[in-house]
Amino acid sequence: MRTTSSQSSVASVAWLRAEEPTLPLLLVVLNELRRQSISYCYWKASRRVHLALTGESDLDLLIAKEDQHRAQAILLGRGFKLFPCVAYRDHPAILSFLGHDESSGQLLHLHLYFRLVVGAPLLKNYRIPWEDAILARSVSHPTLPIHMLDPASEALLLVIRSCLELHRSDPVTLRHWHATQQKFALDRQELVPRVERATLHGAATELMGRDLADRIADAFYSGAPLENDRRLRRLIRKHFAPYRSYNGVEARVRSAGRALQWIAGGLNKRHLHWPRPWARRAPGGGLVIAMVGVDGSGKSTAVAAVRAWLGAEIDVMPIYFGTGDGRPSLLLLPLKLMMPLFMRLYRTKPKGASHGKISDRPPGLLYGALQTVWAMVVAREKRAKLIAARRAAERGLIVIADRYPQDEILGFNDGPLLTRLRGIPQWLRRTEAAAYALARRLSPDLVIKLEVMPATAARREPDMDPTVIRDRIGAVKRLTFFATRIVSIDAEEPLAEVTRKIKREIWRQL
Repeated sequence: MRTTSSQSSVASVAWLRAEEPTLPLLLVVLNELRRQSISYCYWKASRRVHLALTGESDLDLLIAKEDQHRAQAILLGRGFKLFPCVAYRDHPAILSFLGHDESSGQLLHLHLYFRLVVGAPLLKNYRIPWEDAILARSVSHPTLPIHMLDPASEALLLVIRSCLELHRSDPVTLRHWHATQQKFALDRQELVPRVERATLHGAATELMGRDLADRIADAFYSGAPLENDRRLRRLIRKHFAPYRSYNGVEARVRSAGRALQWIAGGLNKRHLHWPRPWARRAPGGGLVIAMVGVDGSGKSTAVAAVRAWLGAEIDVMPIYFGTGDGRPSLLLLPLKLMMPLFMRLYRTKPKGASHGKISDRPPGLLYGALQTVWAMVVAREKRAKLIAARRAAERGLIVIADRYPQDEILGFNDGPLLTRLRGIPQWLRRTEAAAYALARRLSPDLVIKLEVMPATAARREPDMDPTVIRDRIGAVKRLTFFATRIVSIDAEEPLAEVTRKIKREIWRQL
């Protein structure tokens, strides 16, 4: 890789924001790429390079084909992990690596491109066969530790990408149409003062011929939206047609199929939560991660934080194994809607309950009958969720479970309910016990125990009996869930620190 006189024009750009520090993990990787003389460059808009280096957007690096294996080794050696896309979004010339920067807690997404492939987000159908030329012309950023496109190459690729990527037939592009238009417009606005027309025309002539070079230069400096120049778009598509992965008919069919899969994946991610991968799976198979602790320990908050952290990049499936405020199954929903009515019949709760005013009396006949129906429905729901969680993990999803069934300590929450009742037929007890025994066979891969003091739990759950709180805190410490790995975290610490520790433990397990 060599630098050119274009560096001087880059150095004079006042708009390149370098005041935000590069994340330590990325700094280590970039320094290692330089030390090992890897031929690479950041090949997207230089206006946004600072966002990539601070973890606010993806970092897209073009790597010389002969250096691809050494570049991958550098990333793997610095803690990055390869996360393959699902089949319908995969491209053989692009690899996705994720890394966890512990100092900031951010999840970093780094794309390695071994060929310049462009197109709609769901189908990058065009290759721009200029990898060697682009890398040879790349320049060093004046203040940031990264190699990037020289201004002329950036301007040329901007015009080509706008013609090949700005198309309303792709649902992802259509959904973000105005934002994507604005992104290309701002990129051009920043580039125009830095690129002389003769320089752009010369680069385009060398790579595409004089006729196209004239039209590209005219379009770049005209001020009109690039996506509106239909003739230029047709000419550019025709020019790169020999480098398409699929012909026009097959590309349309594949685009339609991928659009349907993308829509289904979005519905699944937001609403359905079925054990189906839709974007990017975990390497080596998925995991079942259980967040456990007494009520008031912050399980739901921790689950929400992990979903927000991982969910933007990896297929994450949430599962709620409790019966409280979480999302119930369709099987349990009718009983949950009826339960407040039944509970009004009882000013005090029988022995074994956790919330409300608790008496020393054992459950009566009516309460016992209602509890039996509830226990059998809950057991069936938990069995179905256990199987769904394990299937999701086998398909490469990360399952984040709020609570987890157990039968190690009877009478404890998330355990069998019929053990609290008398006179229950043995076949009902065996049916319920089978669901909790399944939890031992399908144990979680990682259990994160959130530990709090009794006073903290009582303050967060004022309706919970203090004696029950103390008993359950002690029980949580003894539970193993037969898990592969158990980590206890002091949830008395500030939320940011608790979240940071949870992220670190999950990343180590992936």
